[in-house]
Amino acid sequence: MTIAVVGIGLIGGSLMIDLRKRGFAQKIIGVDLNMQHRNIAQLCGIVDETDSLENAVDRSDLVILSSPVDANCMMLPSILDRIQGTGKVVSDMGSTKASIARVSEHHPGRGRFVALHPMAGTEFSGPLAAIGKLFDYKIAIICDAEKSDVDARRIVESMLDTLNMRRIYMDSADHDIHVAYVSHISHITSFSLALSVLDKEKEEEHITTLAGGGFESTVRLAKSSAETWAPIFLENSEFILEVMDNYIEKMNLFKKMIRERNKEGLMALMEEANKIRKILH
Repeated sequence: MTIAVVGIGLIGGSLMIDLRKRGFAQKIIGVDLNMQHRNIAQLCGIVDETDSLENAVDRSDLVILSSPVDANCMMLPSILDRIQGTGKVVSDMGSTKASIARVSEHHPGRGRFVALHPMAGTEFSGPLAAIGKLFDYKIAIICDAEKSDVDARRIVESMLDTLNMRRIYMDSADHDIHVAYVSHISHITSFSLALSVLDKEKEEEHITTLAGGGFESTVRLAKSSAETWAPIFLENSEFILEVMDNYIEKMNLFKKMIRERNKEGLMALMEEANKIRKILH
């Protein structure tokens, strides 16, 4: 199988490493607007070659969109135009799904598209961040599976099996609600904490000297790519704003208990929060 990966970054690059190593792809064509990313991918052997989007689509059996979510939405209709009437398949790796579901919903080639979200990643970006085994034993969410042709879905499912991923199936809107709570709000709070610390501690040595494990783990996601995450926040704004309102409400509760020096109230809040252990055990 020849695969075209559009977006040679952490996700796209890591995907290519394992699909090649595990024999799923015989040939990999990389597509990226960033010349440096293309050159690095070729020098590192992540891709066999690079090409334009149009040529890569024409020459491949499977097209995987791993660019920022707004770029994926822009590209998908023209790719579906190009592959309509063929056995080619296109899938995306985006962290939001409602928008890409809307742009593809009424396209006559909708069946060739499989909406996919692998729940995997790190705080790093670019082709040099690509690593093997990134997806092993992680969850992959296939959205609106009933709208994809059976053969197209089976090709993507076979790819996920090669990556050792666990598959679950969701509706696009439900997916975006859930990831707003479990993923997107985590990134926003991490960015916010980093900004707060940078505002308060103008001398960098104090941050690095006093930073402990708790701070490092909480703020780790603030290293994530703005180019990737700004489109995600905007694409999923409805649900993210809802989650942020709820988060701010909880922060205000802590603020109230601390201001009132209410030890019992603080302990009650934290003991309630401790119930997360039953979920993240």
